[in-house]
Amino acid sequence: MDAPGDAAEHGRDRRTLLAGTAQNVVGLVVFVLGTFGANVLVARAFGTAAAGATALGVVTLATQFAFVAAAGTRFGMDMAAVRDVAIEAGRGAGGRIRAIVDRAVAVAALVSAAVAVPVFLAAPWLGARLSDQPDAGSAIRWAAAALPFVAVTFVSLGASRGLKVMRHTLVVQWIGQPLLWIALMPLAWRLERTATAAVAAYTVSWVVSAIVARALWVTEARAFGREPAAPGETARLVRYGAPRAPAALLSQGLFWIDYFVASTFVARGVVTSEELGVYSSSVRIALAMVLFLTAVSYVFSPFVADLHEKGETARLDEMFKSITRWTVTGTIPVLGLMLVAPEPLLRIFGGDAFTGGADALRILLIGQTVNVGVGAAGFVLIMAGRTGWDLTVYALSFVLDLVLALVLVPRFGVEGAAVAQTVTVAA
Repeated sequence: MDAPGDAAEHGRDRRTLLAGTAQNVVGLVVFVLGTFGANVLVARAFGTAAAGATALGVVTLATQFAFVAAAGTRFGMDMAAVRDVAIEAGRGAGGRIRAIVDRAVAVAALVSAAVAVPVFLAAPWLGARLSDQPDAGSAIRWAAAALPFVAVTFVSLGASRGLKVMRHTLVVQWIGQPLLWIALMPLAWRLERTATAAVAAYTVSWVVSAIVARALWVTEARAFGREPAAPGETARLVRYGAPRAPAALLSQGLFWIDYFVASTFVARGVVTSEELGVYSSSVRIALAMVLFLTAVSYVFSPFVADLHEKGETARLDEMFKSITRWTVTGTIPVLGLMLVAPEPLLRIFGGDAFTGGADALRILLIGQTVNVGVGAAGFVLIMAGRTGWDLTVYALSFVLDLVLALVLVPRFGVEGAAVAQTVTVAA
C-alpha cells in the first residue's frame, strides 16, 4: 500500500496527466481542423480539382520535407530538453535548466542552419527530380529556410513540457502555427497565386512560432533563477542527441518516405502529379490517428524521465498502461468513421477527384491502428535515455519501408506506397 504522501503525489500526477490530455484533445481538434483547412485551401485555390491536386502535391512535398528534415536537424534537443528539465526540476535543481536549454537551442539551430544552406542552394536540382512542376524548386527553397525555426520551436516547447507545462505546446504548436499558416496564405496569394507562395506562408508561420515559443519558455523559467551549466554540458547533450537525431529523422520519414518514393516515379509516368496530390490527402487523414497518441505522449514524457531517474518503475508501468488505454479508447471512434466513410473525408479536399485515394486510406489506417495500440513505447525509450535502441528500431523500419516502396510503387502505384507504409508501421 502506498504511504499517504505517495498516494497524494500519485493523485497529483494523475490529475496533471488528465488535465494535460484534456488540453491536448482540444488542441488536437484545432490542429487537425487547421491542417486539413490549410490543405483544403490549397486544393481549392487553383480553379480546377486537377490543378488543386497538383498544387497540393508540391506543397506537401515541400512542407513535409521541412517538417521531416527538422526532426533530424534539431538533433534530439527537443527530447533532451524535456528529459533534462524534468529530471533537474524533479531533483529540486531547477536553477540549471535555463543554461541547459540555451545550449540545446543553440545546438538545434546550428545543425539546422548547416543543413538548410546546402538544401537551399540545391533546391532547383531537388525540385526537378522530385516533381514535374516548375515551381517545386522554389517551394523547396522556402521549406529549407523554415528548418532552423521549426527546430527552435520544438526545443523551446519541449523545455516547457519538461516542467509539465502543456499549454505552450497547445497554444503554439497545436493551434497557433496551423491557423497562422491559413491566415498568411491568402495574403501571400495576393502577390503570387502559386504553390511556392503557400510554402512561403508556411515558413513565416514557423518564424513567428519560434519567437513566441522561445518567449514563453523564458518567462516560465525565470521563476527558477539561473545557475551556470555544469562542465561538459554541451558535450553531454550532443552524446544524447547523436543517435536521437537520425532516429527522429527516420521516425518522421516512415510516414512520408513512400510518398517521396512515389514522387520520383512521376517523371517516369508511373504515378501522375494528380495521383500524388490525392495520396498526400490520404496520408494526412491517416496521420490523424497518430495525433492523439502523440498528444498524450507529450504529456507523459516528463513523467517517464522523472520516474525512471528515481527508479520508480512500478509506478511508471502503471501510468504507461493507463495512457495506452486512454489512447486506444479515444482513437476507436475516429478509426470507425474513417473506415466506413473515407470518400466524404477525401472529398473535402476538392470534390470527387480526391475520392480515388479511398483504397490507399483504408490500407494506411490498418498500420496506424497497430501503431496506436502499441502505445507510447518509443517515448519511454527516449526519456529513459535509450536513444541507441530507438535508433536501431527506426533504422531497420526505414530500410523496410524504402525497399517495399521501391518494389510496390512501380507495380501498384500509390496503393503500393500505402502497403509499404502499413507493413512497416505494423512491423
